[in-house]
Amino acid sequence: MLLSIEGLILLCLGFFVVSTLYSSVGFGGGSSYLALLTLVLVNFFAIRSIALVCNLVVVSGSTFLYLKHGHTRLKDFLPFVITSIPMAFIGASFRLKEEVFFIILGAALIISSVSLLYQTSGIRWNEPTKVYPKYLSYIIGGTIGLLSGLVGIGGGIFLAPILNHINWNKSVKIAALASFFILVNSISGLVGLLVAGTIQLPWVETVALGVTVLIGGQLGVRLSLKRLSANGIKRITAILVLIVGLRVLLVNGLRLF
Repeated sequence: MLLSIEGLILLCLGFFVVSTLYSSVGFGGGSSYLALLTLVLVNFFAIRSIALVCNLVVVSGSTFLYLKHGHTRLKDFLPFVITSIPMAFIGASFRLKEEVFFIILGAALIISSVSLLYQTSGIRWNEPTKVYPKYLSYIIGGTIGLLSGLVGIGGGIFLAPILNHINWNKSVKIAALASFFILVNSISGLVGLLVAGTIQLPWVETVALGVTVLIGGQLGVRLSLKRLSANGIKRITAILVLIVGLRVLLVNGLRLF
């Protein structure tokens, strides 16, 4: 066991809040799990591994509920995941210098969140959904799959702002796609860590945090299905992405100086 009982309880409380909020918009919470774990663990391989497992737990339940309510259509989702799965595997197999990449990552997240907040301001709210060529889905899926594999998250936090911004479909369907996208990329990322020999899962922390995010994830996705409007989902998505982007820049950017 790597943490004290008190430290593990506090970490579980943080993971519960994160999983509840993020699952309400189709995310797994991997980016914030990474942030919380870096405060208490020093082993980067254990941090990435635990974050991916917790991601997988949350979005497995979310994907099931979205499917049950008719928001998941594999025909529409497959073009994104066909290219994302191998690229997430490749990304997870690389060993990168963390600081520089996280600065690029933070900037990309902030730009995505600002563009999505602009969309929900009312200026573009009445724009209808649009039909795009299939090749664009393959390109977006592959690019985001590579990024998600590199940093150890599912990638939905990149995908949802982009699709909301271009009005790909209804917000709840985008949330369902983000959840499914994170699911397959988390599995692919874990396999990539396994092949690279960098997967490390301390069992006490992994089990405790896994159970915690399962409960929080189920609560969050039910809130989104019953209470949140399309505009509300977009705004929560944008705010969460902005917070993560700022945190990535502030924490990791300072390491370069």
